[in-house]
Amino acid sequence: MQKLSLQQSLQQKLSPQQIQFIKLLQVPTAELETRVEEELEVNPALEEGKEEKEQEEQSEEYEEEFESPTEGIEDYLQDDYAGYKMQGDGRNPDEEDKEAPISMGRTLHEHLISQLGYLKLDDRQKILGRQLIGSIDSDGYIRRELEAIVNDLAFSQGVETDDEELEDLLYRIQAFDPAGIGARNLQECLALQLDRKDEDSEVVQIATRIIDNCFNEFSKKHYDKIARKLGLDDEDLLREAIYLITKLNPKPGGTGDDVAKTQYVIPDFILTNVDDKLELSLNSRNAPQLKVSRSYSDMLHAYDKSDKKDKKLKETVSFIKQKLDSAKWFIDAIRQRQQTLLNTMQAIIDFQYDYFLEGDESKLKPMILKDIADRINMDISTVSRVASSKAIQTEFGVFPLKYFFSEGISTDSGEDVSSREVKSKLKSFIEAEDKSKPLSDEKLEKALKECGYNIARRTVAKYREQLNIPVARLRKEL
Repeated sequence: MQKLSLQQSLQQKLSPQQIQFIKLLQVPTAELETRVEEELEVNPALEEGKEEKEQEEQSEEYEEEFESPTEGIEDYLQDDYAGYKMQGDGRNPDEEDKEAPISMGRTLHEHLISQLGYLKLDDRQKILGRQLIGSIDSDGYIRRELEAIVNDLAFSQGVETDDEELEDLLYRIQAFDPAGIGARNLQECLALQLDRKDEDSEVVQIATRIIDNCFNEFSKKHYDKIARKLGLDDEDLLREAIYLITKLNPKPGGTGDDVAKTQYVIPDFILTNVDDKLELSLNSRNAPQLKVSRSYSDMLHAYDKSDKKDKKLKETVSFIKQKLDSAKWFIDAIRQRQQTLLNTMQAIIDFQYDYFLEGDESKLKPMILKDIADRINMDISTVSRVASSKAIQTEFGVFPLKYFFSEGISTDSGEDVSSREVKSKLKSFIEAEDKSKPLSDEKLEKALKECGYNIARRTVAKYREQLNIPVARLRKEL
């Protein structure tokens, strides 16, 4: 038997406008232009440029939020958003954006294929050579077993071969530039590079013996075992050989001029110091000039006055209203994005004011997302979205916003200092250490405690790893 009942529940859902704002907020400046271009392509009611003064005055009166695309037509006829321009950017709108040209380079595989043409190979061998080169990773190594490549050639190319023939061809490819290319492991990579050095040099000969016979000891920096195993009494000669090996390239594939590896950081904020007064502004790319199409508003006005009320006319009116809604929502989201970015960055500057005046890392205070969220009365997730993908240009460099967030470490005086200051001190200790007897984590812990930092050994190890500094044993030098 069916039974009807009533249930009351409270739910929280994001409106389309809120979702659009959140997506735009986490977009960095470099991608914002692309996002605006995409919106301009799909929405004919959205245009670039400024409104005329009369229309700008009308737009300032518009304060109503768009909650439903089914509002009356007359609501759309009086409201237009003026192009939003950040304060004080001083950019001439007639100026053309000038960007540095990017030179086109060849990839690693293209570079190797071109060298393959210099070998006197028949058509079958060329297929084998291309297959081997195609199996080389971006760092220059072949990590697949030759047997697997033999099977690939049989099934995909219909070419029968064996391990010996492939290995003979691989040896010829390993003679290509850059040195060390096509190696199957690090030991072979270093050996290939040493083969191109002066064979008559005693240092090169010892370095080759180290790689061939003592690679395991070398990787663990057991230099005393290497000296005993090779019967070396001359410590200077061993030091020169070790130095030669450490200067070899462990990733030969990274030497190619691959344009994709170059990344440019475009700052979202610009901070200037004028007479000890910090002035914050948005990058002009964060403030695109957008407006609602006047022709679409006029079109909607004309349809509204039309006597015809057939189905096609209603569909047309609905389409135009939808596009106008979307355009106004997008412009409003852009404006909210700019205001949120400025509020968040200004709160960070106020919190770390002493640091931004001088750029002294020791003046960075411990700061977490909640500290900024409380100052601007926003959720922590909003601050996280701003901090995760934005950067600021200062007079002493360009920094990601995440750089200014750090945990606190207590001192003997009872004050909290930034973990970044502790990392800087830790790095200075390691740089000044005796490389023949590098400091262990325990000794680093004692040194930091002598400076007044209350820190545990496991925290020292964590900070050392975050700084990409190896353990003491691997920092040892002769």
